[in-house]
Amino acid sequence: MDGGAAVTAAPAGPAAAPARNVRRVRFGHVLAAEWTKIRTVKSTFWTLLAGAVVLIGFSALWALAFSATYDQMTDTERATFTPMTPIQVAFYFAMVVFGALGVLVITAEYSTGMIRTALTSVPRRAHYLAAKTLVLALVVLAVGVAVTFASFFVAQPILAAKDLDGSIGDPGVLRAVAGGGLWLALIAIMALALGTLLRHTAGSVVLVFVLLFVLGIAGGFLPGSWGENVNKFLPSNAGAAILAPAQQPGQLAPWSGLAVFAIYTAVLLAAALVLFERRDA
Repeated sequence: MDGGAAVTAAPAGPAAAPARNVRRVRFGHVLAAEWTKIRTVKSTFWTLLAGAVVLIGFSALWALAFSATYDQMTDTERATFTPMTPIQVAFYFAMVVFGALGVLVITAEYSTGMIRTALTSVPRRAHYLAAKTLVLALVVLAVGVAVTFASFFVAQPILAAKDLDGSIGDPGVLRAVAGGGLWLALIAIMALALGTLLRHTAGSVVLVFVLLFVLGIAGGFLPGSWGENVNKFLPSNAGAAILAPAQQPGQLAPWSGLAVFAIYTAVLLAAALVLFERRDA
């Protein structure tokens, strides 16, 4: 036995290196980052401005049109007219603009390749999509409520020429006006979900246009009583029920209609999250 033999220690490998302290990315950090992104991107400002101009401008235009043609309206048209009617018509044009914002919030990152950098910083994709959705919803809700109120107060002096105007204190009017902002927020979230599913700006905007504008018009041509029942459950027709001070013929009740639209939005958002977590960036 060689008593002088020494045991040589094996050199320390990578496993022996001290573990690095990796800072955990908290949900609050992701929210702050998304807030910074959405308020510093120029397209956000211009799209919101376009939506505001369309909604307020078309509300005034349709208030003028209804005032000028009220004497030629049928008894049925007069019976269903409310101080919110010009705003309801204007919404069909403005909602596509607000939907475009929801699309751009996610597809712009795919087109520039920033999505890969973002997901490297935020590995938990559910947190990333949730933060983006929440920030978008809050921004559109705040702007949407303000713009809907502005549209209402711009339209009423024009309607007053034919004594068609109303007050924010009239039954159901405050709910209708505030509900308009809530509907715009849901529209933006639905568009974000579609943008996440398609990952292409033009295709997503076209799909938003079809779902919110074309489908609602096409539903009006469905024949028979079953057509009437299907028509009121179409996305834009269901959501638009919140804009009426009281339930209108052929429409769901205001909160029921908005709830149906919220279900559509939730289903699309859930599908978007599933694919978002499974697909490569």
